[in-house]
Amino acid sequence: MKERVISGIILVVLALAFVFVGGNMLLAVMCALSLRGMFELYRVFSIHLKCVGMVGYVFCVLYYVNLGFFENQFFIPIAILFLTALLAFYVFTFPTFHADQILVTYFAFFYVAVMLSYLYRARMMDHGIYIVWLIFLCSWISDTCAYFVGVMFGKHKMAPLLSPKKSVEGAIGGIMGSVLLTALYGYLIRNAMAISGREILLLGLFAGIGAFISMIGDLAASAIKRNYDVKDYGRLIPGHGGVLDRFDSVIITAPIIFYLGGLL
Repeated sequence: MKERVISGIILVVLALAFVFVGGNMLLAVMCALSLRGMFELYRVFSIHLKCVGMVGYVFCVLYYVNLGFFENQFFIPIAILFLTALLAFYVFTFPTFHADQILVTYFAFFYVAVMLSYLYRARMMDHGIYIVWLIFLCSWISDTCAYFVGVMFGKHKMAPLLSPKKSVEGAIGGIMGSVLLTALYGYLIRNAMAISGREILLLGLFAGIGAFISMIGDLAASAIKRNYDVKDYGRLIPGHGGVLDRFDSVIITAPIIFYLGGLL
């Protein structure tokens, strides 16, 4: 627990620093995290050091270059070219790779690289310096609130086969904690963002939606591990595991907050 708390504090400090700075620094960090996350998922399917995996890493970098320097205008051509390259490897090296390995190579690009990049995109949008923190309020803060409420009041298992320690009470506590803290956050930034009381309530509503979605992301990552008998995706973050273990809820929450935040 001590190791988990210390590494968690360091992780939060680094996240605060990089997100606050934004720009190319954040872009590079998100690209590095995406590469690591893809590596962790590829390792589950034994393709992390094989040619199809390398193709995935290359297109991850191309995607972030396109995102940072060309405003994502080449996303569709990159996605199509990536799929074409994978199918070419599949056909001309047959039967070296199984279809599920090709599919997960493509899936990881969207699941990790594209989805995680929305944290950068949220930071760079109008008022992004304020909106981006909603991602963490809906994921990490919600997870923390859910943990403590679950420990104190948890009785009913939410998903016993996937995550036996998670409870319905904890989930409710996580959502409510995220809503309340986001409403407080909205009140504190109301002048900076020129938002009204009604819009603060909307922020709280968005946070509740984001917190619920973040739990789906958490459980989805756990489901993959259960399917392939994996305890943790990696050991990069002491006490927490790999990038996918720590950012599983952020990955799915970031796009939701990007689009909901854009409504403001």
